Amino acid sequence: MSWITVVWSMNGAACLTLAAFYFVLWCNQRKSWMHLAFSGSAVAGAALTGFELALLRAQTTEQYGAILRWAQLPVWGLVVSLVVFVRLYLRAGRPWLAWTVCCVRTLALILNFLFIPNLSYREITSLRQVSWWGGETVSVPVGVTNPWILVAQLSSLLLIVFLIDATITVWRQGDRKRALRVGGGLSLFSLIAVGQALLVVWGIIQVPFLVCFALLGLLAVMGYELCSDVFRAAQLARELEASDKRLNLAADSADVGLWEWDIVRNEIWITDRGRSLFGFAASEKLDFDRFRSRLHPEDRESVLNAVENSLRTGAEYRSEYRVVLPNGQLRWMAGRGHVECNGDGQPVRMRGASLDITKHKQAEEEAARQRNEMAHLSRVFTLGELSGSIAHELSLPLSAILSNAQAAQRVLANGKAELADIREMLYDIVSEDKRASEVIRRLGFLLKKGEVQQHCLSINGVVEDVLNLVRSDLVNQKVTVDTDLTRNLPTVTGDPVQLQQVLLNLVVNACDAMAGCKAPECMLLIRTGIENGSRTVIVSVTDHGTSVPEEKLEEIFEPFFTTKQTGMGLGLSVCRTIIAAHRGKLWATNNPDCGATFQFSLPIRATNGQAQMINNRTIANNGLD
Repeated sequence: MSWITVVWSMNGAACLTLAAFYFVLWCNQRKSWMHLAFSGSAVAGAALTGFELALLRAQTTEQYGAILRWAQLPVWGLVVSLVVFVRLYLRAGRPWLAWTVCCVRTLALILNFLFIPNLSYREITSLRQVSWWGGETVSVPVGVTNPWILVAQLSSLLLIVFLIDATITVWRQGDRKRALRVGGGLSLFSLIAVGQALLVVWGIIQVPFLVCFALLGLLAVMGYELCSDVFRAAQLARELEASDKRLNLAADSADVGLWEWDIVRNEIWITDRGRSLFGFAASEKLDFDRFRSRLHPEDRESVLNAVENSLRTGAEYRSEYRVVLPNGQLRWMAGRGHVECNGDGQPVRMRGASLDITKHKQAEEEAARQRNEMAHLSRVFTLGELSGSIAHELSLPLSAILSNAQAAQRVLANGKAELADIREMLYDIVSEDKRASEVIRRLGFLLKKGEVQQHCLSINGVVEDVLNLVRSDLVNQKVTVDTDLTRNLPTVTGDPVQLQQVLLNLVVNACDAMAGCKAPECMLLIRTGIENGSRTVIVSVTDHGTSVPEEKLEEIFEPFFTTKQTGMGLGLSVCRTIIAAHRGKLWATNNPDCGATFQFSLPIRATNGQAQMINNRTIANNGLD
């Protein structure tokens, strides 16, 4: 056996080995289509190597022409698979150019079988036997070139242009190493193969076809990159496994259960820590219905709505809910997750984590209880400061009731009572009684102790209730109150008692700030309106007393800070806490001339339609924790 046969056989065997390896790899990873494209290139390369060896050993012109005709089949397969590989692996190259290359090469293949002997030669006149490399005798064709060979050469030229275009694209994307290794290598070896075949066909050089060597270079370039990807994938798999172990350790330490929901098969995978948090057995098969069965009945609908919204819009899944364990224990959980969709945009998987927040919820409830206690204490203290004014507010209707009752007694004692007079006296008694009852009602409203009650309310109504309560105190301190209340303000959601407490505290503080001012300067202005560019209602209390030092504009809201000799230093601190709990803010600024302005804002209560619009806008801005 000659060395040429050995070398070409080894080349063919190498190509087939690569083809088999990457075909098996593709069978295990069906989505890696570039592996199948490379396998096709290697098969074409093995076939082309065999045809080339046959050309070297051909004895007649007819035999040579027939072999050259059938050799166009693996050439066509090589060109098409190379284009597919570049498109899949590099994700570059103009699609229209790729289609043009394949179509022109297909046309060349068709023409190849229409012409005799083949597309390369119109006629092969003879075969020259030349001594080549170590004295081996090989066949070299001599004949008339077929002009239609230009079609095949055009496809080869377009292939090189396509490869260069893809290389430039990858270079511009910043992956310059891959552009040089893959794009540059494929372009170089394709140019060598095309150039050598072109020179032989047109009779410029008298040597045999030697495409297989350039072909080995092409396969080496593609195989090197794919092998590197395989090695990187293996390394990433090892790193991922180690990372997964660390993640599970961290999740267990943080009391977090990791889970994955296969939506198509309705199967839920969850870590061992997650199973213990929900009270599931280690071997128990889980699905969404089994998960819902663990939820508190009052929370099942809200969790279902959150899941459906995430599946429908792709937004992050977020919910807080209670879990009822088999032993009856109640546990608070916070769930977070995100949806994965297939190529058609359909949700197929959801991954996330569940965190035990029972202690956090208990701490929140305790903090809320203490905050309510502090707020109640602050209200009692504030009303204690207004005790004189409140007593005067009650003494007026009580005195009027007493006077009318005594007058009625006198009229009846004289025996000359007029029915109209008696009716008018009774009307006054009823009216003054209602007035006293209203004062007592307001006092009971502020003095009551209980949980925070969220209601839909008008902030203007809160202002009017507070002014009615402190009316006598304002008169006694000779404070003039002006109001600028915007009509038809949107409603807010809040606890009316606590919001009255905030406004009452601000009004009392404003009056104290004007204690040393003369009567005409003791002016208090209360405004309500909508803050520009936001969905919030704003309330401001402006006085004309002493200003707050600039360095203390924030300090005055800290607990136990006070400028009053008998103050507790809790009023403004509690007020800011209350407003923050209502999702608003409270701040103070000094007026340009004198005095200060205290303002607080509250979010507008959204109607059902508005809430849906806000939710849709939020989803659109997120894009989907």
